[in-house]
Amino acid sequence: MADNKKRRRNNPTADDDSNHLPFKNILKPDSSILETLKTFSASSSSASSAATTLTLQDLTLPFPCREVSDLSLSSVQHNIESLVLSITRSILSGNGFSFDVPSRSAANQLYVPELDRIVLKDKTSVRPFANISTVRKTAITARIMQLIHQLCLKGIHVTKRDLFYTDVKLFQDQMQSDAVLDDVSCMLGCTRSSLNVVAAEKGVVVGRLIFSDNGDMIDCTKMGMGGKAIPPNIDRVGDMQSDALFILLVEKDAAYMRLAEDRFYNRFPCIIVTAKGQPDVATRLFLRKMKTELKLPVLALVDSDPYGLKILSVYGCGSKNMSYDSANLTTPDIKWLGVRPSDLDKYKIPEQCRLPMTEQDIKTGKDLLEEDFVKKNPGWVEELTLMVKTKQKAEIQALSTFGFQYLSEVYLPLKLQQKDWL
Repeated sequence: MADNKKRRRNNPTADDDSNHLPFKNILKPDSSILETLKTFSASSSSASSAATTLTLQDLTLPFPCREVSDLSLSSVQHNIESLVLSITRSILSGNGFSFDVPSRSAANQLYVPELDRIVLKDKTSVRPFANISTVRKTAITARIMQLIHQLCLKGIHVTKRDLFYTDVKLFQDQMQSDAVLDDVSCMLGCTRSSLNVVAAEKGVVVGRLIFSDNGDMIDCTKMGMGGKAIPPNIDRVGDMQSDALFILLVEKDAAYMRLAEDRFYNRFPCIIVTAKGQPDVATRLFLRKMKTELKLPVLALVDSDPYGLKILSVYGCGSKNMSYDSANLTTPDIKWLGVRPSDLDKYKIPEQCRLPMTEQDIKTGKDLLEEDFVKKNPGWVEELTLMVKTKQKAEIQALSTFGFQYLSEVYLPLKLQQKDWL
């Protein structure tokens, strides 16, 4: 019995362990950090309210640019029928069957600093049916238009996977039908969601947010650890209400689960959202809607590698693949909270938890340094230069070397306390 008591005295308790977490001793009381966040949130809200939203039409650019908008089903149907009539006239007049398709190549992209997003220039390419190299893609384009026309008549939604399975023999691979779907959206001048084709649910949200989903009120504080799946159709979402001080955008599902289980959003009122990796359209639309309607600052938590920064840039500046719809898909002024290359030394991440960058990683990092949206932010340039120089990267999970809850108990609170974001 005495031995047991002796052993208990020699073993530190869980509380003792937590008190020895690196940097925990410099954390201020939560009440102090909350005051900092309230000031930050209020200033961000004021700036959002005062800011004038610029559009392409407000600018004089050296190139004409193409942008799409949300259209009603009747408008999409009308545009398809007008295009088919135009093609019919072309065939009857002896000029053949072809589509004039906007080019979405890298050479036809333009970063506009005033808008802080990538836009699509107005260059097009001809996709003729009477050409062996384009005949199949022309057939796929016509088939996709026919299917979209059916959706307009029936007024229903389908997934991209459903669309693929309507004609597997022609499409062969979903990547081909997905790519042509974007072409069709651009040709018709409408957003992809206007076509009533959605991706499968991927992103999730949890925290201090209440919204209606197709008429049902959803309280995201009562969704458990898994959170609420982000609806693939943004038109179903409305009546957003929140007492959060910020939105925390998380790259990975593992970090999201840690924060959700620890109910980080109750300690520091926030909304936590993730697309579980590469951003999907629904999550990008949902994030923009939250930012626009709630006027909350957005802080991003991504891996310390070039791909983490690329993911952050897709949310903020748009993807080159869907630059034609960047006005609807981008969320302005996202702050890079972590994990940043300078954090590896600052938080004394052990060498064994750091990963060597591959040649492809280094090339991606150097390519990012040449991007205009990176150059405009000196802090991003400094961090990315450090990453390429040290040739080291790290995942968010590297913080678990100090304890499973180090992310929610020390790292993020200290970041918020110090207003350590870019």
